[in-house]
Amino acid sequence: KLDLNAASESELALLPGVGRDLAKRLVSAREEQGRFSSWEDVDAVPGVGAAKLETLRAATVLDAAAANGGVW
Repeated sequence: KLDLNAASESELALLPGVGRDLAKRLVSAREEQGRFSSWEDVDAVPGVGAAKLETLRAATVLDAAAANGGVW
């Protein structure tokens, strides 16, 4: 899974249903507001909505350490 807080615009654009426009908005929101700390932060990005949020939750993580087994 991709780390939503580290993935590039081009990586995000490859996810099903995301595309270049939404990928650009996600990266812009992350740059302006800092790391996404919750899925509510992601949902607040214009154009996300319920269906795309579920796609993002399935294909990405908000914390790479957790995805990789982390230390704890």
